[in-house]
Amino acid sequence: MKIFIASLATETNTFAPVPTSLKDFDVVHGGQYTSEHVPPAVWARMAREKGWQPVESITAFAEPSGVTLKATYEYLRGKIIADLQASMPVDCVLLDLHGAMVADGYDDCEGDVIQHVRQIVGPDVPIGVELDLHCHITQTMIDQASVIITYKEYPHTDFEDRAIELFNISVAAAEGKVKPHIAMYDCRMVGIYHPTSDPVKSFVQRMKDLESTAGILSVSLGHGFPWGDVVDVGTRVLVVTDNQPERGAELAASLGSDFFNMREQVLPQHMTIDEALDAALAEPTGPVVIADVSDNSGGGAPGDSTFMLQALLERGIQDVAIGCIWDPIAVSVVFAAGVGAKLDLRVGGKMGPMSGNPVDLSVDVLQLAPKAIQHFGNEGSQMVVELGDSAAVRAHGIDIVLISKRTQTFTPEVFTNVGVDPTQKNILIVKSMHHFYAGFAPIASRIIHCASPGAVAPDFANIPFKKAVQDKWPAVENPFD
Repeated sequence: MKIFIASLATETNTFAPVPTSLKDFDVVHGGQYTSEHVPPAVWARMAREKGWQPVESITAFAEPSGVTLKATYEYLRGKIIADLQASMPVDCVLLDLHGAMVADGYDDCEGDVIQHVRQIVGPDVPIGVELDLHCHITQTMIDQASVIITYKEYPHTDFEDRAIELFNISVAAAEGKVKPHIAMYDCRMVGIYHPTSDPVKSFVQRMKDLESTAGILSVSLGHGFPWGDVVDVGTRVLVVTDNQPERGAELAASLGSDFFNMREQVLPQHMTIDEALDAALAEPTGPVVIADVSDNSGGGAPGDSTFMLQALLERGIQDVAIGCIWDPIAVSVVFAAGVGAKLDLRVGGKMGPMSGNPVDLSVDVLQLAPKAIQHFGNEGSQMVVELGDSAAVRAHGIDIVLISKRTQTFTPEVFTNVGVDPTQKNILIVKSMHHFYAGFAPIASRIIHCASPGAVAPDFANIPFKKAVQDKWPAVENPFD
């Protein structure tokens, strides 16, 4: 059996100020993977273990940001399509996509890729697609793919498990053992949800339990990506059955209705900056972890906002560490000055109004870490995430971690890399929506999600959509009425 494998993924914040170009994509060819645990590597390994032939096209990933340039998308899509044409005939296609990629002229990049693949392989070759759960699930995807599976967990610690699941179902379809059918239900909701706590945690377990039922191949909850202004933004349930379309549609509707009925409970609570700082100061022990969710580069934000830093300075709060502020200019200045230097430094606030104003500080340079990294994922299946050159500076009792490569904060490594012990701080401020949770929950006395100003502020009722269908909760109290 010949299995074609490819990956093209980025999450597009259509409101973000930074466009995504080819230089923003890490592109590897023919199996040169950055980790053996990424889905394409998993699929290639599983194929070889069965004595089959994997054909490995590109793996391309870019940090979430603004709209992808048209030429960039068409070039990367063209590489995949050319490789597929050269590999024909194939027995199965496996695609690792994101689900919320938007390019200039292409609001549904994933649907477009799948459609191009379908045109080449014909109607009978199974196409299996793995998506991030922060995806826009479109009718084009449903019509053109054979199987679609999204991650179930957030933080996304299950991408390898979902890759294995997708491989098994897609290969079974290629062998004629199953005939997958995808049913979809639109929950008409826009939001971010946390499977780390109830009621979402129990809902995820319910999906898993259903997958042990005969005839139910897979169940997914596509949370949606609220900051993508496209027609199909929002939360949707997918049920993949073994040729049982009516049963799949009924189950998808039942699950989706139940999730909608929990809408007030599944939306996480966010505090203002002052509320979050007051709550943190009231805790008897630390570290209290405050997530600066609105400046999460994992959602396309610049990662250089200063609203939290300004509040700390204005209130005179000390014994705090902030990680990470993306500021390549500040990092280069600090590296030139060296450890132990005292200097005046302008920090953050460089990318526009959503980043706040730059902050001018007199800082002490604590430590430098060239080409720093952090890890993401479960023990044994972690991926390396580059931070670039990293530095820690101190001002007014606040330790600030600066990085030169834009990314969100996943683990305490961002602090320990540069000599800051996060367990000894009263307050830790991390620029992340929720991916930080897996790494920081074990050391936190309390976790607080804070809605500061920023590019991914969680004000779901007032996102300034122009293209997206407006009949979604919470902008509309009950869109089903």
